[in-house]
Amino acid sequence: MTSQIIDLASWLLIAGGGIFCMIGALGLLRMPNFFTRMHAASLIDSLGAPMLLLGMILQSGFTLVSAKLLFIALLLFFTSPTATHALARAARARGVGPDLAEELPTATDREDK
Repeated sequence: MTSQIIDLASWLLIAGGGIFCMIGALGLLRMPNFFTRMHAASLIDSLGAPMLLLGMILQSGFTLVSAKLLFIALLLFFTSPTATHALARAARARGVGPDLAEELPTATDREDK
């Protein structure tokens, strides 16, 4: 019974991680500019990969493979935000700015007639 629960949990995590990775990949293709594409890529790093790795850890049990997968998860945990931050800073240094929508008029800007 416990084995079935672990198998179910691992497959749910693997399926959920795969779905988040596909959504992030679709976002990379569909988003209009650099910064929104970076946001879509962060979805893969922050949700997709950890769910996949946790599902694989549950599938492998208490083995050397689990330790290796844990080290991969730690590597992603520490390097992904650093790489994203460096990429965003490099883009800003090269003059790439976010596409901001025009500001809507505030109540003080409007003239009541």
